[in-house]
Amino acid sequence: MEKILVFGAGGFIGTYLVDRLLESGYEVVASDNNDICSEYYDSIGVDYVKLDITSQEEFRKVSNRQYSAIVNLAAMQPANVSEKNYSSVDYIRINVLGTLNILNFCIQNGVKRFVSATSHRNTQGLWYQKKPIREEDGRSLKYSGQYSMFSISESAAQDCILHYTEEYGLKGIILRLPPVYGYGPHTEIFMDGKPIKTGFRIFIDNAKEHKPLQLWGNADIGRDVVYVKDVVAAFLQAIRKTDVCGIFNIASGYKLSIREEAKIIADVFWEGNSDPVFIDLPEKENNIEEFVYDISKAKEELEWIPLYSFKDMLLDTIEEQKKDKYHYLIEKRKIQLQNN
Repeated sequence: MEKILVFGAGGFIGTYLVDRLLESGYEVVASDNNDICSEYYDSIGVDYVKLDITSQEEFRKVSNRQYSAIVNLAAMQPANVSEKNYSSVDYIRINVLGTLNILNFCIQNGVKRFVSATSHRNTQGLWYQKKPIREEDGRSLKYSGQYSMFSISESAAQDCILHYTEEYGLKGIILRLPPVYGYGPHTEIFMDGKPIKTGFRIFIDNAKEHKPLQLWGNADIGRDVVYVKDVVAAFLQAIRKTDVCGIFNIASGYKLSIREEAKIIADVFWEGNSDPVFIDLPEKENNIEEFVYDISKAKEELEWIPLYSFKDMLLDTIEEQKKDKYHYLIEKRKIQLQNN
């Protein structure tokens, strides 16, 4: 049985990934920097190790085993950072130094396969082109705003992975992700350091309560979003495809407009005999920037395709919520919001 070590296993994507790995017959060691998820992993019989990736000494906790691959989902992200806890140093310490520590662990312990998630934010300067962004288009960072240090640190981490791939023969794969949706904590996030309810969550709440769905600004602009189960399927392929390395866009490849998002949400959540109500408010800014990604490289080299449409995602999310298997993710977010 192949053994996979997952850093960031206490997060949204990490939790779904560990579950999928177990279903696929892998043995998993799960790791994160807190104990919030330890009870959950104990309950499903997964070996859980609390570990701080910024400390080289901490890696001794997981060094007495052999791994077929290591997955890194541990990162400092703006959506999880309050205004008072913002630190440019922490972005570098966690996202860059943490990644380097994991890469060195791979080399020192003969791990041949390394798969890491990265945000799409360091392509922000390309979005104005209004066309699907390919991997070979490179990066274009914005050096102001809440995502600047995040993008700088993630870009440096990507370069470290590519360096170790070239220099040491490590098979490194970087999966570049747009917003990832699903049953989890992402409906309440920090924006510019302040807690907010996302527009996605507001649409759902209003549809359930038969309140008008307000469409701010230009409601015909859109974004590329992807379902968490499609994302973990890509991670599984990245682990299996031992001859592949480099950067891959893992997205839907489809630009979902605000108007379309609202209508599909209403179709799923607006129950009863009345028709949903939509109100266009073009005078109000929606702060949405358009982007969409070309996923042909992932289709060809990873043999991966997204299976869930936006409506499929909503329907499956409802089923996941009924199961309540990952309820600790919601509790974790509540604790995070309360403590910040």
